[in-house]
Amino acid sequence: MDWISLKQKVSEFTKKYRYVCLVVLAGMVLMLLPESESVEKPQTQSTAEATKEDLQESLSQILSKISGAGKVEVLLTKAEEERIVFQTDQDITTTDTSDEQHSDTVLVSEGSQKESGLIQQVIPPVYRGAVVVCQGADNANITLSIVKAVMSATGLRSDCITVLKMK
Repeated sequence: MDWISLKQKVSEFTKKYRYVCLVVLAGMVLMLLPESESVEKPQTQSTAEATKEDLQESLSQILSKISGAGKVEVLLTKAEEERIVFQTDQDITTTDTSDEQHSDTVLVSEGSQKESGLIQQVIPPVYRGAVVVCQGADNANITLSIVKAVMSATGLRSDCITVLKMK
């Protein structure tokens, strides 16, 4: 008799709360599914080096499209690397004898196990100079076009850019 009454109570409960039970069951199934974490590839080089090489490659591709330039290779040298400035909170405590400043980096949580600093500003690298080697460097108009393009892309002055003929 005990099992029959229990079965009837469960049956009444499921009829009354069937949608709630379905939602709870669906939630439990979703919680049991494994998290799809993106597998991070090990970085073979720093992001600053990758940015520099990307810019060199991009410049080589663009400069080679200049009429008469031919094949182009670009080398960039940096005076300063790219810098990342993180957002900080500052507490200033004033006492009779001194002022104390305390600052903490603001952290952003990207899930239960990932935290990173909140980026306030990314200061781009400062380039020292550029060497461009191309097949059409013997033509003054092509050389001038290449110098102007490199100036626009890097912010360098014209005296910091050398254009040479490729052998």
